[in-house]
Amino acid sequence: MTTPPATSRRYGGKSADQRREERRRALVGAATDIWQDQGWAAVTMRGVCAQAGLTDRYFYESFANRDELLATVWDQIRDETLGMLLRVVAEHSDLPALEQLRAALDVVVHHIQEEPARAQLLFGDHSGSAILEQRRRQTVQQATDILIQLSRPYLRDDVDEAAFRVNVLLGIGGFVEIMLAWRSGLLDADADTLVAQLADIATSLSGTFLRTG
Repeated sequence: MTTPPATSRRYGGKSADQRREERRRALVGAATDIWQDQGWAAVTMRGVCAQAGLTDRYFYESFANRDELLATVWDQIRDETLGMLLRVVAEHSDLPALEQLRAALDVVVHHIQEEPARAQLLFGDHSGSAILEQRRRQTVQQATDILIQLSRPYLRDDVDEAAFRVNVLLGIGGFVEIMLAWRSGLLDADADTLVAQLADIATSLSGTFLRTG
C-alpha cells in the first residue's frame, strides 16, 4: 500500500492545504489588527506570530519577509475598497456620471469616518516603507485607469485623452491627500460637507470632458 502525499492527509477533518490557508489568514488578520492600532511600522514578524499564536516557521511558510506580508494586507484592503466603490457605481449606473461619482465619494468618505482604524491602512503615513510607497503609487494609477474606463460612455467624442488622464490623476491624487489631511485633523469638516466640496471639485475638473445632456 502506498502512503498518500502529505498534502492529502487530513487532521481534524482538514487537509494540509486548508490548515496552511488558515494559518495564512491568521497572520494576515494579526498584521491588519496591529497595523490599524499602531501603524505599519509596528507590524513585525515576531509581533504578528505572537498575536496569531503561531511560530516563525509558519510565518515563512506563507511569506518570504515582512514586506510581502505588508503588501498582502495592503492589496486585500485596496481590493475591498475598490470593490465597494465599483458596487456603488453599478447601483447608480442609471444616473449621470457626476452623480455616480458623488455616490462613490459619499460611501468612501463616510466609510473612513465610521472606520478610522481601517482607513489607517490606505490613508495613513507610509513614509519609510518602499513597498507601501510603491503600492500607493500603483493604487493611484489603478484607480485612475478604473475611473477613466467608467467615464468612457459619458465623454465627448473629441475628448483630449492626455488632458483627461491628467485631470483624473489630479483628482484621485488630490483626493488621497485630502483624506490624509482630514484624518490628521488638518481639515475641519464633517463628512457631508467634505463630500459636497469634493463633488464640486470633480464637477470643475470634468467640465470640459463630459458630454452635456
